[in-house]
Amino acid sequence: MAWSLTWVFDLDNTLHNARPHIFPHLNRSMTAYLQAHLGLDEAQAAELRRRYWKRYGATLLGLMRHHHADPRHFLWQTHQFPDLARMVIREPQLRATLRRLPGRKLVFSNSPVHYSEAVLDALKIADLFDDVFTIERTGYRPKPDSQGFVRLFRENRLRPQRCIMVEDSLENLKTAKKLGMKTVWVTKAAKAPGYVDVTVPGLLGLPRMLGQLKSPSN
Repeated sequence: MAWSLTWVFDLDNTLHNARPHIFPHLNRSMTAYLQAHLGLDEAQAAELRRRYWKRYGATLLGLMRHHHADPRHFLWQTHQFPDLARMVIREPQLRATLRRLPGRKLVFSNSPVHYSEAVLDALKIADLFDDVFTIERTGYRPKPDSQGFVRLFRENRLRPQRCIMVEDSLENLKTAKKLGMKTVWVTKAAKAPGYVDVTVPGLLGLPRMLGQLKSPSN
C-alpha cells in the first residue's frame, strides 16, 4: 500500500549551516537592538539576552513580556542580511536529495518569514516546499512550545502521525515526538535519546532512512 507523509524541516542548522556566519550576525544584531532600544551597554545587553534565553528560550519572548516590544519590529531589525547569499552554507546535492523524498515538504522555523524565504531562495529550494511556517504564524509561540506545532497541523490539515520532523534541536524533537510525529535528528552525535527515531549527520542521508521511518500508520 502506498504511504503518504509530510516532511517538516527546521531551517537554520538543518537545511543550511548557520553556525559560521548567520548565527554570529544574529547575535550581534540582537545585542545591538537591546542596546539601542533599552539604553544598555554591550555587556548589559548580552547579559539580559542570556537571562531571557535561560528563562524563556528566546530573547524575543523576554522583550515582549517585560518591555512590551513589538515582535515584528524586533524580527525585522535583527534579521537583516545584506550579503545573505554568501553567508548561507548548504550541503552539496541538497536540492536533488529533497526531491528524492516522497510526500509533501514544509518548513517550520522560529525565524521570521522575510528571512526564512530569503534563505530558501538563496539555497535554490524554495519551490520544493508547500508552506513556510514561521514564528509570526505560531502567534509568537516558538518551538519547542507545542502551540506552534498545533497551529502548523491545523493550518496545513496535517495528522502528526503522518509527519516527520527533521531538526537539529533535541528540545524541538522532544515536543514533536510527544505530539505523535516521527523524528529525525540532524547531528554527528553517536547516541540519541529515545524520542529520536533516526539520526543523520546531514540531509544527504535522509533517503536511505525511509525504511526506518515508515510505519503501519503511514
